[in-house]
Amino acid sequence: CCSLSPAMESSEVESDILRRVRALLRELDGHHPSCQSDRGMLRWTLHKKIDQNPSTSCVLVRILVKELERAERGDLRHYIIPLLHTLMYTLIQAPCVPDELCARVYDFCKRLLTLPKPFCTIGLDYASRLKVERTAPGTLYQRMVISEQSLRSAPYPFQERIFIFADPELLPEAVCSALVTDTEAARVSQSPRGCMSFVVTHALQAALGDTCDIHGLRARLQALPPGDVEHWFQQVVAAVECAGSEGGSERGQHTARLERIYHGLLGSSPAGNAPQEGLQGTPLPNPNISFHLWTEDEQLWKELVLFLRPLSQSCEPDCLGQDLDPLEIQDILPDCACCEQSRFSVLSTDSGIERDLPAQEEPCAPCAPCAADTEHSRLHRKGGIKKKLSPLDSVAFLQAGSGGPGGKPPGKLPRSSGKPPEPAAPLQRLHTARVVLLGDDRILGRLAQAYHSLRKRETRRAFLTPRLNLQFYHIPVLPGQPHPSAAADPAGPEELCEVAGYLGRADPWYESNINTLCHVIPKLATMPSSPSRALVTDLFLTDVIAYYARMGTQPVCFQVHAVKVLFRDPAQEPAEDVFLTELLAQVQDSPSHRELSMTKRKTTLDGPGIDLTVTYRKVALSDREKELALALRSTGLLMKAIPAEEAEDRGCLSVTITEIVRTSNLAGRSFSAVANRFKTRNIKVRSPEQRPFTVRLDKDSRRTYRDVIGLEVSPCLEPSYCLQKTRTTKCSPHETEDVGLVKYLPKSLLLPINTFAGVLQ
Repeated sequence: CCSLSPAMESSEVESDILRRVRALLRELDGHHPSCQSDRGMLRWTLHKKIDQNPSTSCVLVRILVKELERAERGDLRHYIIPLLHTLMYTLIQAPCVPDELCARVYDFCKRLLTLPKPFCTIGLDYASRLKVERTAPGTLYQRMVISEQSLRSAPYPFQERIFIFADPELLPEAVCSALVTDTEAARVSQSPRGCMSFVVTHALQAALGDTCDIHGLRARLQALPPGDVEHWFQQVVAAVECAGSEGGSERGQHTARLERIYHGLLGSSPAGNAPQEGLQGTPLPNPNISFHLWTEDEQLWKELVLFLRPLSQSCEPDCLGQDLDPLEIQDILPDCACCEQSRFSVLSTDSGIERDLPAQEEPCAPCAPCAADTEHSRLHRKGGIKKKLSPLDSVAFLQAGSGGPGGKPPGKLPRSSGKPPEPAAPLQRLHTARVVLLGDDRILGRLAQAYHSLRKRETRRAFLTPRLNLQFYHIPVLPGQPHPSAAADPAGPEELCEVAGYLGRADPWYESNINTLCHVIPKLATMPSSPSRALVTDLFLTDVIAYYARMGTQPVCFQVHAVKVLFRDPAQEPAEDVFLTELLAQVQDSPSHRELSMTKRKTTLDGPGIDLTVTYRKVALSDREKELALALRSTGLLMKAIPAEEAEDRGCLSVTITEIVRTSNLAGRSFSAVANRFKTRNIKVRSPEQRPFTVRLDKDSRRTYRDVIGLEVSPCLEPSYCLQKTRTTKCSPHETEDVGLVKYLPKSLLLPINTFAGVLQ
């Protein structure tokens, strides 16, 4: 058959891409594709289409720019952020994009600064990235690969990792096994040498364009030993980062630098002899993803510490011991002998005064480094345990937690002989941990517990906060057959995924790309083993998780609530816990025959349920709180923390109390259940008759308290705020309002979960 002309073929490609983009926009309007299996895969298939033919990336960028300008003119704001994310993801991977297109995108992002959040936030972020990319093409791709693969690079020393956490008692075993297999296959399929070659190839082609002999470049890098590949990788990274950091440098200077590197790498082969085969794409490697079955309460904290200090470095001096207690180190590394030895103190026989130290023998070769080492060893006392500073004497965690500038160091450094102490350099957050929670609302309840515990630990001794940028993500997955120890409650899929439902209503792009995985992941996991299954899962699941972690930068903050549970037994201490989504209280069945007979008698007279006294502060539209008290008979109550609409306050509790109302008529007594609803932030519930009830947190039957006679619920406070408040109260006992540093600290503990747009306004 006859072949099409290049003009007709280009027109057909452009029409196909435009049709796919318009299908994405129709899905945002609620017009889902006729084939249900295509839901959530439109974005993925579009990007895979471009990966197969990288030369069409400029066509997609041009179409997306036109659609963005059309959405701006038509005030279709719900199109802007999805189109912009799609454009930036394409631009990062594109082999070469004309500066004219980058300039149009840059100007559009600057115009977003006049719009409210999150448009201005995302516009500012992408405008700053595009400014660097226009000066040094390939910078965004290079930085993404370096950080995600933890490649050593002095000009850009940032590292990232994606942690997927799943509760094995809440998800089917097939889902957990499939994800373990897929993430391990994605990790093994790439090597540091291959990623370095990708960075070199992409940077040179982005700068030189069609004149770059991409096939010759790949063959040359393949033939080089690993040490030489790393050498050229460092040369390219230094050149690109140098151009990106110099705001006033011209693009021509950057191109000249990379052209010299290109000639040095290929030898005497001139750039103009490259075969005219068009632009060739460079794959974007899968990020570093680790899959974890959440079986221990402190597992999240341990994994984050090991990310900052890997096992190969954990036993080195001054690695963990300066910031963590010996018991904490032993908890992370139970088999570490040097950590075990650090538990025991060593008796010091010297006075601690420098002149009383024994004289050292003269070194045989008095060179400067050796003398410096000798001086250091004379003044360094090994083997002792450093005295703990009181948490009230250090505000390092306050400065890190509130994002404020660094203040004075927590302690005074010992003065060396005749030299003033050097100021301590502020710590940089060079590591980013992207924690993806896989499951329903119950695993998010566990996350709230772990996050609260982590913040309390950081309040006592800051280790992660000043060094680590912590991001949370949520991918809803409905359970199949529940685990026996976590039997599913009679709740529908919508009730088990309330947080994901709220995020989908607030962010249409999250609804389109992430919420649709709720049923897709279990289906892919249970597919029979075949080459087609491996192809779909390895490409689709890994790519979607990577896309979400890379482009989902806007957090939606949920209030964590604290609950104090009072038990029937006076000898039992009250329990303190936190919850994120809901608290359910129900009448407890009486275990003894005597209590059962008394309950039946009282039920006949007063109706089912128990008597409760409820004290709460009612929230009105004027934001004024009014103290109210109720005495009623009830069969249970439900506190919902996730609002039904995105416009509602996420800090309020929606309380529904099932009240039993007794009515008398000629036929006798009758009882009816009436739902009593109100909104509050603080509530206390008591059983005056000491009749017990059960309390279940976050829809998780494993987190059920029995023999409860009272509970108190309030917004959970940030631990750093509580500590600083205690310090202020100690100094000024009569001061009731927040003064000093307390005024600038976050008061409530909020759990941020990232989406693509946050909450659209």
